[in-house]
Order: sequence, then structure tokens, then C-alpha cells
Amino acid sequence: MPAEVPAVLNDEGLKDYVYSTVEAGPWGGVPLKGSDFGLSMGPFAIIPLPDQFTLYEGGMIDLAVLGFMEVDPYGNVNPSSLPDKITGPGGFPVIVSGSPRIIFAGAFTSGKPDIKVTMDGLKIISEGGKKFVKNPYKILFSTNQMDGRKKEITYITERAVFKLISGNVTLVEIAPGVDIEKDIMDMMEFRPKVSQAINEMDRAIFLNWRLGLSKKGPRHQQKI
Repeated sequence: MPAEVPAVLNDEGLKDYVYSTVEAGPWGGVPLKGSDFGLSMGPFAIIPLPDQFTLYEGGMIDLAVLGFMEVDPYGNVNPSSLPDKITGPGGFPVIVSGSPRIIFAGAFTSGKPDIKVTMDGLKIISEGGKKFVKNPYKILFSTNQMDGRKKEITYITERAVFKLISGNVTLVEIAPGVDIEKDIMDMMEFRPKVSQAINEMDRAIFLNWRLGLSKKGPRHQQKI
């Protein structure tokens, strides 16, 4: 899902204001997805991988958008490790170390849930497995180690948005059409903190329209 972000920024006309990078070295352009991840279409520069990691670790980037596989009540993240597979962390530890703002973006549940996007919001037909768990298999992002650096950490899914507040995963937004108890709380192994001012996610992001992010003033939507 994070690989979709630069494509959206490009579609919204923001490619000259927000530069994307991936670990392999490209700057700018639109990163490819799936088995082609690591490549980018139309980057304005490609630097050696060691230099890329030096920039990441040194705090060159303003924001990192990363995937997640498991999150615990304290915001610790397992991005990729499974008991029956040998999966390395890739650039994950270096990126989370160097970025002051981190967005973990991914599906709320694992597997292949059946979810429809309608004019009234999300309609969840069948569920997957739980990704917000009490005890992740491995922790590759520890909030205890990162708290002293005052990072801003957000967890975004298709049905809910959480923030790390005072060391706890806190629900701050829900998607239109979603039932908090049935669709969120029951699909987590723990009950997160809930913001006193919980908001609905902007309905515009669920529609097949450009958001007009590059426009000033009132939102200017344009059908895709």
C-alpha cells in the first residue's frame, strides 16, 4: 500500500512538491509495485544504495510511509517476520530510525477480506485475520526505543486511523459505514485507547475523484 502514495501524489499534481524515494536509490518518479518494487518510473536521480541509506539514517527524509504486518497495544511493529519463513527486514530499521514522522499503512486485517467501497462508505462482507495483536512474532520497530526522539507515528488502514499517543495505540478516525465494535474492536486482540474527539475519515477519499490537493481554497474535485 505505501507504494501507492507517490502515484496518488503524481495524480494530484504534487510531484514537484513531494519527492519520493525507495531504498534502491531512485529519487522522484513513481515507484513500481509488486515484484517490481524497488524500481521507479521517471526518477530525476538514482544514487548508490549505501548513500541512500546514509541519507535515511541521517534524517534527510521528512516522512516515511511503510507497511506493517502486526502492531501491538504500544505501537510496536512487525513488518514482515513469520514463524515459517525467513524474511529479512530490508531497509525498514534504517528508515524508521531516521524519519521524524512515520505512517504505517496497510489493510486492517490479513488474508483476503471482502470489502466493498460504496457511496455510503465501506461495506465489509467477510473478514481476514487479526493484525493488531497482543504479542507480535517479532518486533522490528520498538516505540520504547523511539519515544526519546519524539517521532510522530500514525497507523492508517482502510477502516480506521490510529495514532501513538502517550505510548498507546489510540483510535482517532473511522471510515464511513464502519461499526466501531463489530468492524474494529472485535477484529483486534486488544482494545485500543479511543480519542475523546473521534472523527470520520474524509468521505472524499472513498470516491473515484481526484481530491484537488494541489488547489488552494475549497476542495476542487475532478473525476478520474
